Amino acid sequence: MVAIPAAAGSAAPAPPDAARGRATAAPEKSPVAVGYGGAVSSVDPDASAAGISVLRKGGNAVDAAVATAAALGVTEPYSAGIGGGGYFVYYQARSHSIRTLDGRETAPRSAGKDLFLENGTPLPFDQAVTSGLGVGTPGTPATWDTALRTWGSRSLGQVLGPARKLAADGFTVDATFRQQTADNEARFRDFPATAGLFLPGGKLPAVGSTMKNPDLARTYGELANKGVGALYDGAVGRDIVRTVRKPPVRPGSTRRVRPGKLTAGDLRAYRALSQAPTHTRYRGLDVYGMAPSSSGGTGVAEALNILEKSDLSRLSEQQYLHRYLEASRIAFADRGRWVGDPAQENVPTKGLTSQRFADSRACLIRDDKALTSPMAPGDPRHPKPCGSAGKAAPTTYEGPNTTHLTVADKWGNVVAYTLTIEQTGGSGIVVPGRGFLLNNELTDFSFAPADPAVHDPNLPGPGKRPRSSMSPTIVLRHGRPVVALGSPGGATIITTVLQTLVNHLDRGMPLADAIAAPRASQRNAAQTDLEPALWNSPLRTQLEALGHAFKPNPEIGAATGVQRLPDGRWLAAAEKVRRGGGSAMVVHPK
Repeated sequence: MVAIPAAAGSAAPAPPDAARGRATAAPEKSPVAVGYGGAVSSVDPDASAAGISVLRKGGNAVDAAVATAAALGVTEPYSAGIGGGGYFVYYQARSHSIRTLDGRETAPRSAGKDLFLENGTPLPFDQAVTSGLGVGTPGTPATWDTALRTWGSRSLGQVLGPARKLAADGFTVDATFRQQTADNEARFRDFPATAGLFLPGGKLPAVGSTMKNPDLARTYGELANKGVGALYDGAVGRDIVRTVRKPPVRPGSTRRVRPGKLTAGDLRAYRALSQAPTHTRYRGLDVYGMAPSSSGGTGVAEALNILEKSDLSRLSEQQYLHRYLEASRIAFADRGRWVGDPAQENVPTKGLTSQRFADSRACLIRDDKALTSPMAPGDPRHPKPCGSAGKAAPTTYEGPNTTHLTVADKWGNVVAYTLTIEQTGGSGIVVPGRGFLLNNELTDFSFAPADPAVHDPNLPGPGKRPRSSMSPTIVLRHGRPVVALGSPGGATIITTVLQTLVNHLDRGMPLADAIAAPRASQRNAAQTDLEPALWNSPLRTQLEALGHAFKPNPEIGAATGVQRLPDGRWLAAAEKVRRGGGSAMVVHPK
């Protein structure tokens, strides 16, 4: 059960009356910033500015990360918010150590393996997404509370201040926000609370208009004054349960929206889990990530270990991409068989991240011919050179959204934090009067085994956490930070983080260029996703000659990161183009 204090500390001053407020001009958006005093990188300039404001007032990286995340709940409500969950990786400069929090959503305690089956048949995916069935117990508020109480220097009320003001005064709608609203318009119209918030006057929000969310400002105020108990054992939680169990669908709608099974007891029982990170050595560096229930840490570690004995810096672009794709293909084959919620599945995390197991898999890679998918997994408990452990099964679907932020402070502390409500727009259901969308995170479970003959560790279960690909990652050299990064993108998160790391650490690209470089994503599938710059490149033909098959993907991931420079400055980096470009800021530019 979540430890819920009577209050979260002194609350921030109430934001100005929303009726009087106007959206202030958004801070200038830049993909790179260098300077002292700390750094914040996110997809949104208002959110990055919220984190910077906390750092300037003496807050630490944890305080700023929560402030940034809360602001993203305002400006990126289709990707994150208090109705969702995520994974928090923290480097503590004083002890030179890494700590993590698993804030993943959980299934109701009444859930069984048949959660998404009707008459023995899996529900259509889109029907499961837009339903109460797909809503898991939110983990984001508990993550904020646990992180602040354990490592922070400010109260929840204090760090929510910038986001409360942003929700009350409003932010400026950009083309990305409008497009994401348009993509969800049909289902948003079927929920009056959702339509009332995101379709003002019954229309799509205009680019350049001001989007206010006074309900969310009030909800943040309730959390500021009462602590997260307001959600896990209070009025906000009661509203969530009522909404999940009886989704408020528009009268006359023909959409079938199935009710969920979430209870007040499920909320009271929730806790963000403090656990050890994954760890592997790569090129003399220490790479830390998120352990299961996420597959991000094990997936990135295994692929890096497979690549360890290849001198990627000396390979041609074609040779490098070939080996990167093969390492990713193998890692996804192994994650599909072995990774699930460790509370209910026997997950061999140490084996999956071991060099011995990676070596036993790396020998499958040939320089003259691509592997074919789906590949059979290996056995990390008993590695055998080029061996397999059972039948191949295809990779199950995982939605492409989420958001990520990376923060550093003047003391050298670093946070890499990935948070989500799953689908763009989550379940599509806004909690009436509360101003936030509910997640559809339970659709990250496998609805049924991809192959009945292959054990699937990611089937639903009571209180179980669905497997994730979120990969917040921090890299150290001799106990000190080198780079920290992460990305949204569903299952492509793992490949985005992996490719960015390899671009930076092996290929020598500056961090901003490593993030901007064109991406390919192979996830043990028959075809590899390819962004336009690679799709239209001679490299595609060269790789096809080895047996690779491709499909175009207009955009893969949207990474952010921070880097510690040798002179002590921080470099913050974000996307230059993807999702309209990200926002990198530092406290004192220089």
